[in-house]
Amino acid sequence: MATRVLIVDDEKAFGETLSLDLARRGYTPTWAGSAQEAIDELQAGGFDVMLADVQMRGSMNGLDLCAKAAASYPDMPVIVITGFGSMETAIQAMRAGAYDFLSKPFDNEALALAIDRAAQHRTLKAEVRRLRDALSGPARIEEIIGESTPMKKLFELVDRVADTEASVLITGESGTGKELFARAIHRRSRRQGGPFVPINCAAIPPALLESELFGHAKGAFTDARMDSPGMFMQANGGTLFLDEIADLPLELQPKLLRALQERCIRPVGKDHDVPVDVRVIAATNRDIESAVEDKRFREDLFFRINVIRLELPPLRARGSDMLLLAQRFVQRFAQKSGKRVQGISAPAADRLVNYPWPGNVRELANAIERAVALTSYEQITPEDLPQRVREHRKSHILVGGDDPSELVSMDEVERRYVLRVLEAVGGNKTLAARILGFDRKTLYRKLDRYEQSGMVSHG
Repeated sequence: MATRVLIVDDEKAFGETLSLDLARRGYTPTWAGSAQEAIDELQAGGFDVMLADVQMRGSMNGLDLCAKAAASYPDMPVIVITGFGSMETAIQAMRAGAYDFLSKPFDNEALALAIDRAAQHRTLKAEVRRLRDALSGPARIEEIIGESTPMKKLFELVDRVADTEASVLITGESGTGKELFARAIHRRSRRQGGPFVPINCAAIPPALLESELFGHAKGAFTDARMDSPGMFMQANGGTLFLDEIADLPLELQPKLLRALQERCIRPVGKDHDVPVDVRVIAATNRDIESAVEDKRFREDLFFRINVIRLELPPLRARGSDMLLLAQRFVQRFAQKSGKRVQGISAPAADRLVNYPWPGNVRELANAIERAVALTSYEQITPEDLPQRVREHRKSHILVGGDDPSELVSMDEVERRYVLRVLEAVGGNKTLAARILGFDRKTLYRKLDRYEQSGMVSHG
């Protein structure tokens, strides 16, 4: 919808001229010739932004009107306009509740920019309040919060697969909540009364990982002073969560495959198998299909763990979920620290929305914990956010300008877009190929060509 602007100025010529200009720019303007007319207009219908001249005839000037509007319509930003610009007038306008301040004569482009900023401020303020209210209801899946379409589809899939015995592979960038989803599946399954045992395959030295997974007999190696059951036995009757499965050493992969197929394990140093009743949920933040193609991960094991696939979206692809999560973290860390921090200001929300969150939910939680610790107000401000979030500017793919010397070929346009998509998905070539509409081999050929030409280096 077009931004609805209420113009309040007792100079008819100015009001009508400004109304025509704003209408040409796509706004929906309404002119009021006095403060009282403006109050009547505000009571009759909603406006997104109000422009109020300070000097007006009658008992109420623009600053009085601004104060009244700020009290009665706190969600509507007011831009104060005056022909007598001074720092004192600006301070009075801000104290009266004005969002912005412009001095006559002003450039209409500058006014349009101020109106757009004010309208965005209104939208963000309303969204922050809506998300705060939404948090008073129950979370969809325990600690997992999300209203976006990708998350709703994941919630539905979790409900459908939880009570099966099928192996599940959860993929997604680091910090997207893979273990949270694994725990949610476990809690909704028939195994909820059994243990949930997580193990990070990348965090344990390869020489020790076999013993950690399958257990060992006393004397199996130098430090084996007693029998150890291993993670499979600890998860017996429950769920074993194998995080960073793509980093599992190649020599252990046949043993894991046999354990999944035969539902039995052989501890290190023993000569007989031990039956186990375990559901396995695996996860990785790597492009596991590339590992299969490169022979770093067994294809038969991949098919065995990839019976059901949950692909977790990055935070930047989840729309307003980011602010919903940010508000939840504000509540959590404020309660933990005993501070009276109640929410996020609209300017801070704007910085949060524009940042790409390469560390996803984990990075967001750290940023909000820092902000709650540093803020001196009841709302988080931009100054409370980490520098990388405050100062981030969106990047764009620059194709060229009007100067013919700046124009580029279609091959160059494609190269820039391919690399931008690859960057946006965290280097996941499978996902990038799907977005680009290529098969994986085509994407690899293009990347190899870029690398050979010295345009890019990829791993």
